[in-house]
Amino acid sequence: MKFLLRTFLLLALSLALLAGGFHGWLKQPLRLPADNVEFRIPAGTGLRGVVRILDQAGVKVQGELLVLAARLSGKEGSIRAGTYGIAAGTTPEALLDALVEGKVLQVEVRLIEGWTFRQWRSLLTAHQGLEHVTTALDERELMQKLGFPDIAPEGMFFPDTYRVDKYSTDLELLSQAARAMQRHLEREWAGREPGLPYRTPYEALIMASLVEKETGVAADREMVAGVFVNRLRSGMRLQTDPAVIYGLGERFDGNLRKVDLQTDTPFNTYTRTGLPPTPIAMPGLAALQAALHPARTGAFYFVARGDGSSHFSRTLDEHEQAVNRYQRRAR
Repeated sequence: MKFLLRTFLLLALSLALLAGGFHGWLKQPLRLPADNVEFRIPAGTGLRGVVRILDQAGVKVQGELLVLAARLSGKEGSIRAGTYGIAAGTTPEALLDALVEGKVLQVEVRLIEGWTFRQWRSLLTAHQGLEHVTTALDERELMQKLGFPDIAPEGMFFPDTYRVDKYSTDLELLSQAARAMQRHLEREWAGREPGLPYRTPYEALIMASLVEKETGVAADREMVAGVFVNRLRSGMRLQTDPAVIYGLGERFDGNLRKVDLQTDTPFNTYTRTGLPPTPIAMPGLAALQAALHPARTGAFYFVARGDGSSHFSRTLDEHEQAVNRYQRRAR
């Protein structure tokens, strides 16, 4: 009996020592090859796979102990995918918590309203925190991958500041922005003013892009939309310079000439009646709301005052006077 008791006490003491060592290991900072180490965990990776990834990154973790810690805490199957960072002083316990809680590294990408899709692609290509998988795709191929076959990309993405996992793909970001635009457009279309001259939400999106590009101050958005709506209803041409400029593409050198206004393109609203065939930029939420809730106005004309705001007129004579006042005298 004494022998069994002594054996039991020795076993209990050994287990206590092991437990104490295990607990100490959980609290001991990991050895890192640098002050900060980044690593990416693909979706579906298990904890043993994480150990291999850490080993390849130069972080030596006692894998069996990390797996044991995960099992004891019930966290073994809860690892989240993404890009992670380990800083000096990180312990195995803190690492495991970060993997389970999904404390991934993120980057910020600001997609600006009023920019064109071409400008957005340049911005994304230059962003070092994204993986670039769309560079070799033309616009049609890109839109097909996003689930919008045969639709032009212009206007189809919502401008916003996005925080995404570091080294996620540019395609994933564009997909997120496309879904956001669809949500906003569907909601605003459902609550639109009755009787607007748009047959589809896409036509409202085109109008919103015109409002976005023609508006220098927020207070003018509804009035600009109201002028364009009046023109559509009356059969007048929209005569909006930003659409002409968009149609010129790379030929535009910063100076819009009379010959440009007279040269027909699908986007020349001086030579064609109605809306352009696609949006001409990425409209923000305020422009969408203005397009679907335009001002009720008798104005058919507007001209830039030179301070970002516009002067609105009901008749051509009033408009000509405003042009003389704000444009021709300034030359």
